Amino acid sequence: MGARVKVTDPEKLALLYERFRDVCLVEKEVWKEIFMPRELTGGPVRTNIQDRYDVEINDPDIEDAIEANISRGSTTLGAAITEYRAHIVFFKKQD
Repeated sequence: MGARVKVTDPEKLALLYERFRDVCLVEKEVWKEIFMPRELTGGPVRTNIQDRYDVEINDPDIEDAIEANISRGSTTLGAAITEYRAHIVFFKKQD
């Protein structure tokens, strides 16, 4: 496994929480890995290159609560993720 860097940037975290919610809704389970389009500045962009993020939830009860809210839809799941975001950590995988 490659090196990982904890994500702390508030703007990036906001995007990751949103992506986490969307991924959970599509897959109907709590994912442990999230893919985001790679951030490139200028020049041509290859859309098949993605950054990978590990998702860690540090409390099994919180993970269960998030998973229980998946079937309740986007708004409810988003509220649960917002409520428990102190327990959700994202790590960017380094190439």
